[in-house]
Amino acid sequence: MVDDDGEQLGVLDTRDALERAREKGLDLVEVAPNADPPVCKIMDYGKFKYQQQKKLQEAKKKQTVIKIKEVKFRPKTDEHDYQTKLGHIVKFLGGGDRCKVTVFFRGREIVHKDRGLKMLERVVEDTVDIA
Repeated sequence: MVDDDGEQLGVLDTRDALERAREKGLDLVEVAPNADPPVCKIMDYGKFKYQQQKKLQEAKKKQTVIKIKEVKFRPKTDEHDYQTKLGHIVKFLGGGDRCKVTVFFRGREIVHKDRGLKMLERVVEDTVDIA
């Protein structure tokens, strides 16, 4: 058992530990239940939960979320539209996001899979310096 000052009290009976906690007006909190014997600490449980919540919020602020952005092309995408979409890809990658490039076919366009592959290879070529 650990006191509220941080000093070790050794192995105590549960009733004795609860009595010591009540004398100080604090709670007896089980810190390490899997240890043998379990480790308990005398502390203010409400304050402990509040500090834990604050740590979680602070950790959440510091983490970055990487989103996957998708840009869709068609085999008949014209040059100007291609350049516009390529600009979007560059912007997404520059912003730290991932970018997924998709070529979708409508109707009988699926017969020309080679055009779709050429489109993807061209995107890879144009973004090789940043991706």
